[in-house]
Amino acid sequence: MSQPVQQPVIAVTSGEPAGIGPELCLRLAAWTGEGHPVVLGDMALLEARAAALGDPVKLRAYQAGQARCVNTLDVLHLPLRAPAHAGVLDSANGPYVLALLDRALSGCQNGEFAAMATAPVHKGVINDAGIAFTGHTEYLAEKTGTPLVVMMLAGDTERGPETTPLRVALATTHLPLKDVPAAITADLLERILRILDTDLRRKYGLAHPRILVAGLNPHAGEGGYLGHEEIDIIIPLLNKLRGEGLRLSGPHPADTMFTPPVLAGGDAVLAMYHDQGLTALKYATFGKGINVTLGLPIIRTSVDHGTALALAGSGQADPGSLFAAVREAARMAERQSA
Repeated sequence: MSQPVQQPVIAVTSGEPAGIGPELCLRLAAWTGEGHPVVLGDMALLEARAAALGDPVKLRAYQAGQARCVNTLDVLHLPLRAPAHAGVLDSANGPYVLALLDRALSGCQNGEFAAMATAPVHKGVINDAGIAFTGHTEYLAEKTGTPLVVMMLAGDTERGPETTPLRVALATTHLPLKDVPAAITADLLERILRILDTDLRRKYGLAHPRILVAGLNPHAGEGGYLGHEEIDIIIPLLNKLRGEGLRLSGPHPADTMFTPPVLAGGDAVLAMYHDQGLTALKYATFGKGINVTLGLPIIRTSVDHGTALALAGSGQADPGSLFAAVREAARMAERQSA
């Protein structure tokens, strides 16, 4: 008979029901890592997906305060709005996807859950349902009244014989490249660096976090010959915050910032725009990386991939990123409660 294990409870939203989220969540039945994952989703959907995959997973209706049992998946049932089929989007289930997020959020806010980890959603189908939605990050920021959040992706990398965490935060996210320079202001960078420093301390347990800051231009502007944002904005701000005790280095040329000697001097990187930071991060960690939303009053992690509709129902989707998201959420929750 399996023995219950008491651990931080992590709400895991199963995401877009037509995507790979539900079947990835089924794999959590065999979870032996940190945390007690509780999957939020339609019980019948999960049962049907398990049957179609030939997965003999044991599902159990979750009750608050219930201890985890090995080889059992706890499910907090929330009903679909319409039947769901693997690989076939239906906008009728847009409200269902958001209901999963709302329930996970409320549980985190009232202490029922220690953190939340999210499987992928499909932004387009939610918008097709008549609901304005730009992503998890923005949705949770609005719901919690958080004026600014920071997107950070993280994953383990192999540097020599050891595995080392790589963390990359973004000053700007999904902007056209032509709009990035105007968005890089001293005020924005200061707020982002303060959030990054605070959450590296609070959620990662780093007493004196070291942050590597990228330049915006090639060669970090090369003394003004390739752009003035470093001289006019980034360097004065870094000097100001260094004077307050923040451990900041840079601005670093982005083409060498992700080399082992430079990364060895930092605990996290701040990139100025999406592809500047995430190209290197995903090359090094794809399939095992996670997305962390910093600045929220709750802990939220996520997978680093999309709904993969073409793989849905095949059983071939890799659960590595979801497992990493649950593990990191549990670790952050334990650090904060210590």
